[in-house]
Amino acid sequence: MPVEIEQFMCRSDNFGVLVRDPRSGETAIIDAPEEAPILAAIQRTGWTPTLILTTHHHVDHVDANLALKERFKLRIIGPEAEKEKIPGIDETVGEGSVVHLGEERIDVIATPGHTAGHVSYHLPASKVAFTADTLFALGCGRLFECKPPVMYDSLKKLAALPAETVVYCGHEYTLSNARFALTVDPTNSALKERAARIEALRADDKLTLPTTIGEELSTNPFLRWHDPAIRKHLGMETATDTEVFAEIRKRKDNF
Repeated sequence: MPVEIEQFMCRSDNFGVLVRDPRSGETAIIDAPEEAPILAAIQRTGWTPTLILTTHHHVDHVDANLALKERFKLRIIGPEAEKEKIPGIDETVGEGSVVHLGEERIDVIATPGHTAGHVSYHLPASKVAFTADTLFALGCGRLFECKPPVMYDSLKKLAALPAETVVYCGHEYTLSNARFALTVDPTNSALKERAARIEALRADDKLTLPTTIGEELSTNPFLRWHDPAIRKHLGMETATDTEVFAEIRKRKDNF
């Protein structure tokens, strides 16, 4: 039986997420951007959290850690490499670690790039991944603490997940990402169609997530460094995959 998921907005553009194992009733919060919307989601669903799964140390992902820990006496799990920067952390994880939410197995994938210790959480049985600020819908995170090859390797790991994997990201950046993607992959018909859908969703103030690995592989330029049309458009037909990725990231930084 797959997990149940409640997604909602926090702060100006952060996503909050509750994940519940229906067999045990145990519930996790994926990052804690802001207390009030998380409390509202808990009240709305009736799910009482026992765990926070932290992806990285940025304040817009950990701001409510201590308040929620005090209120619910929950455990906070986060990346070993960032343990000194994560408020209230109880347990650390890294590449290959396994966490259990009731009967649901959660595999930890080290995905540095946006920060040096960023991790993502993959639930293989439920075919869901929480990628926070590593992989966005039609984008990837800014490289605040690492060089492009590090993020490239992290994205390769996520791209290798099954195509049907449902992906929840950290921010509602999809509209801007779509507009940028069209500047580097202008002949991609699947991207054009997706961009039109996203424009319509945001015009109605609707959320653009979740996405899937398969949809990202066909439309997200940050996973399409190998694509001949993108390489030709960038004038990088003979460049390495890492060089193409780095150029796309540079262009997005200046978009």
